[in-house]
Amino acid sequence: PGDLRLAAYIVPADGAAGGDGAAADGAELGGAVREFAALRLPDYMVPSAVVVLDELPLTPSGKVDRRALPAADYAPGSADRGPATPQEEILCEVFADVLGLDRVGPEDGFFDLGGHSLLAVRLVSQIRSALGAEVAVRVVFEAPTPAALAARLEQAGPTRAALGPRPRPERVPLSYAQQRLWFLAQLESHSTAYNNTAVVRLAGDLDAGALAAALADVAGRHEVLRTVFPAVDGQPCQHILDPAEMTWDLPITPIAERYLAGEIAALTEQPFDLAAEVPLRARLFRLAASEHVLVAVLHHIASDGWSMRPLGRDLSAAYAARRAGQAPGWAPLPVQYADYALWQREVLGEEDDPGSLLAAQMAYWRVVLAGAPEELQLPADRPRPAVLSHRGHAAPLDIPAEVHQELAALALAHGATMYMVVQAGLTVLLSRLGAGTDIPVGTAVAGRTDVALDELVGFFVNTLVLRSDVSGNPSSEQVLGRVREAWLGALDHQDVPFERLVEVLAPARSMARNPLFQVKLAVQNNAPALLDLPGLEAEAVQADAGAARFDLDFTVIETFDTDGAPAGLRGSVIVAADLFEPATAGLTAQRLARVLTAVAADPLIPLRAVQVLDAAEREQVLAGWNDTAPVSSGGVHELIAVRVHELFAVRAAMYPDAVAVVSGGVWLSYGVL
Repeated sequence: PGDLRLAAYIVPADGAAGGDGAAADGAELGGAVREFAALRLPDYMVPSAVVVLDELPLTPSGKVDRRALPAADYAPGSADRGPATPQEEILCEVFADVLGLDRVGPEDGFFDLGGHSLLAVRLVSQIRSALGAEVAVRVVFEAPTPAALAARLEQAGPTRAALGPRPRPERVPLSYAQQRLWFLAQLESHSTAYNNTAVVRLAGDLDAGALAAALADVAGRHEVLRTVFPAVDGQPCQHILDPAEMTWDLPITPIAERYLAGEIAALTEQPFDLAAEVPLRARLFRLAASEHVLVAVLHHIASDGWSMRPLGRDLSAAYAARRAGQAPGWAPLPVQYADYALWQREVLGEEDDPGSLLAAQMAYWRVVLAGAPEELQLPADRPRPAVLSHRGHAAPLDIPAEVHQELAALALAHGATMYMVVQAGLTVLLSRLGAGTDIPVGTAVAGRTDVALDELVGFFVNTLVLRSDVSGNPSSEQVLGRVREAWLGALDHQDVPFERLVEVLAPARSMARNPLFQVKLAVQNNAPALLDLPGLEAEAVQADAGAARFDLDFTVIETFDTDGAPAGLRGSVIVAADLFEPATAGLTAQRLARVLTAVAADPLIPLRAVQVLDAAEREQVLAGWNDTAPVSSGGVHELIAVRVHELFAVRAAMYPDAVAVVSGGVWLSYGVL
């Protein structure tokens, strides 16, 4: 329980696993099964443990009762040999650190122990720091054990420059990601699409003065929270304010509960003037003497999802110190965001330099995205306007535990991650809804490719375009394989800033849609942000979705029970209000759940056999909209009888080349028929 691992359950042919020497015989048989499988299957399909049983437990209907199967012994490293080389020893330590385990053996698999693509990127960063080796993310999927990775180190390339403090020029440039948001802010100065709101209910004895001082401490610790972005000679730069020059007030507003949502919305919908205003504002609402709500609004130019964890941790430490009448005693951060922005340009190099990282990765994306559709055709409820308003409608997404468990098993069996499985399901859904067979989907990666960035608040997220080909009516399993291959290539070329990609590929620019993709998927596996404030109970509150940055925006979060077993997928679907009715958000969430359930039940199901509509919708399409019985107009007009063959003749005369009949691989036009 708690591990996503592959186990085999074996019943000897004679049905006798008991008796004297059963344990030894079972261990010998289990070892033989693993060796047999290892000779015929890829590493990720070899069972991590083999359990020998007298018989398989069955349900009343005669199926294997999986819940009655005994748990396998998965103790990491317990049965493995010790590290054989210094490299293996270091890699075992790095694996354990990234996975949060006490020990990992040389033969333990990274994904067997709960690893995923985000952690794989962190693993690569840790290997770079510990061993000075540049390992591709794909290699982690291909050689997921410390022993296998150690054998691949000789093929590793030279490591990139380490991130550290950089000399500050007179004008510190923005990072590439910041540059795009700054540009969008100039186009739409009143837009609040990139305002991120955090809402926390605080119950107990609150020291408001200590909380205000703690917010000032956090802004002092993370330079990006006290940075403004003026333009000098038409080019934006980072101007970092001195903490001594700033005053951090925390306005306290008494309010009744019924007015709270409106006040939070008003605060969220207030745009930032990035040239003059720091990208963080906070307000405290007082509901009662011992009940408050803290609302913090951060512009995306200074924060991302990962930032919430260090932000919450540092705010907790600062509040505890200020409440005790002290300044926080934390160690200085190894780097600041300005150092990252300078380092990013140094590492990527110039695109006109053939030997630069930017040139090499850009060449990959030119090939991968050549000929991709500029606009995905979605079944919108209304025509696309000339300019999007970024208003959205949201609906919850809920995938039950049993489906989550099946999807986790599918991911494990194919050396994939939960993101890859969900994206495969989403790709099937979009294709079935009429988007075609060439499906680009956008996703965000943490972008923290150096360990020095782990504890820093800032905007590091990069956007990748994952293009999936679903031509040929592939099975869901085949779609997953194609998605996995696209993901591995993208992760190894994730350093190209999306902003630069748009500039180079130069798609037709429009204020009516996002460039390169219009559907975004995020599977959240960041560690949750926690607030630990002395004397207070802090509870995070989900803020309203508000803005819609894309036509369709899917967010999925994995949940687990107390034993760590998959307990369901939760999340949301946000649709652009300019294109879709509010009810469409709920319908889309239901349809994705239906597709994922079908994929989990039968990974071999062909794409065209996946049912997207529920029974009522199918009845409406097949019967309701095909009710062609003539309706009398009350005698005002006479009904004219037209025979079928006459209608056919008219159609054939007007459109002789139009397809009339399709059967298997035979297509007949009206003229031929």
